[in-house]
Amino acid sequence: MSRGIGEFEPIQELVPEWAAILVALVTQLGDVWFLALLVGCVYWFSASKREDAAVVMGLTLAGLSLITVLKHVFALPRPGHPLVALETLPGLLQPLYEATAMASGYGFPSGHALMTTIVYVTLARRLPIGTFRRRTVAAATIVAVVCFSRVALGLHYLVDVVAGVAVGLAFLFVADRLLARYPDEQGTIALSLAIVCSASALGVSRVEPDTVTLLGASLGAFGGWQLVRLGGDVFAVDRPSSAVRPLLFRGGLATAAFAPLFATFEYFRLLSPPVAGGAVGLALGAFITVPVLNHSERASRVWTALVFWLTMAAVGLRYLLRPSTWRRGYVGGRRCVGRVRRWLRTQQSG
Repeated sequence: MSRGIGEFEPIQELVPEWAAILVALVTQLGDVWFLALLVGCVYWFSASKREDAAVVMGLTLAGLSLITVLKHVFALPRPGHPLVALETLPGLLQPLYEATAMASGYGFPSGHALMTTIVYVTLARRLPIGTFRRRTVAAATIVAVVCFSRVALGLHYLVDVVAGVAVGLAFLFVADRLLARYPDEQGTIALSLAIVCSASALGVSRVEPDTVTLLGASLGAFGGWQLVRLGGDVFAVDRPSSAVRPLLFRGGLATAAFAPLFATFEYFRLLSPPVAGGAVGLALGAFITVPVLNHSERASRVWTALVFWLTMAAVGLRYLLRPSTWRRGYVGGRRCVGRVRRWLRTQQSG
């Protein structure tokens, strides 16, 4: 079965058997772990382009949820014809090839093709590295190489990768139109899109563990970004009264995002998928917030002062709630009342 656009055998014939492990390594450029590491590094080290990095992260999470939805909707199998038989490889290479060149689950459309299109095209459009033309050529090359590797490994038909690239480009077209309507809130919009897509994937997949993790990650990323924006909004105001509106708006959004994540620890058993999703979301929220604090001297000072005063308040509250403090307060109060009464009696008798 070719699904209408060519077989994969002619492409497999172009790859010699000795190059199978190299093709398996190349395909990792579109694997989830590599894309997550790449997007995380871009966000962590792009202090001057933090909003663009947040957009890349939001679209990446949305793309992962989108491919989950599409695979469950079409539910088409993979070809099931590997490039080489596992037993023909040297013993030392067999575990590596099995981990990198084999996959299970549905095959249409190609998740690697869709995700490389979304991530690398978005990076090419938003990262200030080299010229736009060079970035575009590099992104197109990576997408093409990854698509070739997926077909060569026998994990997808040609139509699978073509459909993956097409859906990825269509998704970026729609996302760009949406982001253009809110130029000052692009990070928030992109991460909101991730929440919507992950919630859809949760329903379509009938609450698979991976979709629970995606929803938790999207909520955590959204909440962390709202804290980042809250810090920027508060530091930009001249008067404390002007900070009330951003505190209520950003703080409310962050609370709404983090509340379900904390609630999983209360209402679900430990090591369950909801708790794992909540932990991933909280970790991602911290990951988004921490580099901003590290790269902002003013934020660091404010954070240090906030921690100090919160610590002092906690110590004072703890002191006030001690039974011995209440007893001393009660005894001291009675003494004061007794002195007042004696003074009043003295005034009346005089």
